[in-house]
Amino acid sequence: MPIDILMPALSPTMTEGNLAKWLKNEGDAVKAGDAICEIETDKATMEVEAVDEGILEKILVPGGSQGVKVNAPIAVLRAEGDTSKAAPKALMASAVAAPPPLSSQVAAAAPAPRTGSRIIASPLAKRLAAQAGLDLAGVAGSGPRGRIVKHDVAEALAKGPVARPAVAPALAPVVAAPVAAAPTPKPAGGDDARAWSDKVGLKYRLQANSGMRKVIARRLTEAKQTIPHFYLSVDVALDALLKVRTELNGKSDGYKLSVNDFVIRAAALALKKVPAANACWTDENILLFDQVDMSVAVATPAGLITPIIKAAEAKGLAAISSEMKDLAARARDGKLKPEEFQGGTFTISNLGMFGISEFSAIINPPQACILAVAAGEQRPVVRDGALAIATMMTCTLSVDHRVVDGAVGAQFMSVFKKLLEDPLTMLL
Repeated sequence: MPIDILMPALSPTMTEGNLAKWLKNEGDAVKAGDAICEIETDKATMEVEAVDEGILEKILVPGGSQGVKVNAPIAVLRAEGDTSKAAPKALMASAVAAPPPLSSQVAAAAPAPRTGSRIIASPLAKRLAAQAGLDLAGVAGSGPRGRIVKHDVAEALAKGPVARPAVAPALAPVVAAPVAAAPTPKPAGGDDARAWSDKVGLKYRLQANSGMRKVIARRLTEAKQTIPHFYLSVDVALDALLKVRTELNGKSDGYKLSVNDFVIRAAALALKKVPAANACWTDENILLFDQVDMSVAVATPAGLITPIIKAAEAKGLAAISSEMKDLAARARDGKLKPEEFQGGTFTISNLGMFGISEFSAIINPPQACILAVAAGEQRPVVRDGALAIATMMTCTLSVDHRVVDGAVGAQFMSVFKKLLEDPLTMLL
């Protein structure tokens, strides 16, 4: 019988996405693992691979469609030799508007399906199961041909405790508990912004909110409303660091170290020395992470994204520099893989290149801390009772007080400052 190809969930928080384009045409042969289409999520554009083999019988949702719901049919695959009819064209409209009833799109539950020794499960289901330490071999799949999907993993976890890995994995972004929506302030007169602008004669142009911008707005609003922030600032003297950086860059053409590379290295080492700051909050427990997966904010034309340098505490300056350049370039092109920007245990946001002298950042949940790094600038300082000029940089730590107390945050900032002001210790 024909198999529905469903709109995949490419991240734990994804509810809909845009079908950018098809890489296969109707009538094309499809093999398991073939890239069949490109999906735009709130963070990136990713290729979707086929799970089953057959002929692409019918495309239900054309390329360029927006707001396609997760698990909605987007195409029909027919096994070679199968003469069954494809799904009717009417499904095209329902795929974009809302997913069909569960009974019309899933097969009967069965033990985990296998192709040879491989269990058939969606990428999201595999990722969630790995994070929870769940063996998919004992999970019944409700997707096409018994494929295990996110819903099946959630049901399996809800039935009771599961084995957990010895080392807690870096968390994917967590959706905060629903909170009452705060009333949106309106311009004078009580009209909405557009009506008010029309009334007073202001000229404007409309820019549709992208999926990424909507997610940024929702997550930052939740963070500010639900996380008790407090802030700690230190002024770091950069003169010694700048000297070491110049000397290291002169030794090889294979790398070009930036101040931000030193900041990433120093923050990662400081978190190893103050592990209580490398944590996140849950209602039942505080999760203390064994490694530092450093999220680094990168501005893109579509909005802010935070690619991750994993196990940053174990990487040297040259490795951090090379990896960061690659991640930033692919972030701006929308080519990051989900695992390259989902998760992270600590975030750095650097606006120094814009000349910002000081700022405070909003915490990136479920993480407990984010470090705001400003510009290095010459300032008058007092040393040994005498006035002098030094290159100073203000760094501000935003802290979730549920997880990290003031003394722990201050200890982290003290270690971080010492590492940057004595950069040779980062090379040991």
